[in-house]
Amino acid sequence: MTGFIFYVISSLLSLLVFAIIASAILSWLVAFNVINIRHPVASGVVRFLDAVTRPVLAPFQRFIPSLGGVDISPIVAILVIQAARQYLLPWLFAPLFRIVG
Repeated sequence: MTGFIFYVISSLLSLLVFAIIASAILSWLVAFNVINIRHPVASGVVRFLDAVTRPVLAPFQRFIPSLGGVDISPIVAILVIQAARQYLLPWLFAPLFRIVG
């Protein structure tokens, strides 16, 4: 059971990284007018990705200034999430793996 919970949490963090990347790429496409935000499907995708990534990116955006109009908070957030996924998550689950097996 512990392995399953570990896998689910790790997979959710991976999906969050993909959502951050998709949100950043989509914001560039909207900014360069490649995607029309007035289209209902595009608008729904943008709103969904914004709702998923905004709570994660907001703390980073408060502390990291934009560099010449470029927001680098998604890069820092991805680095922190990947570090948590690769180093912190196994460290937290190690005692449970020893107890449960």
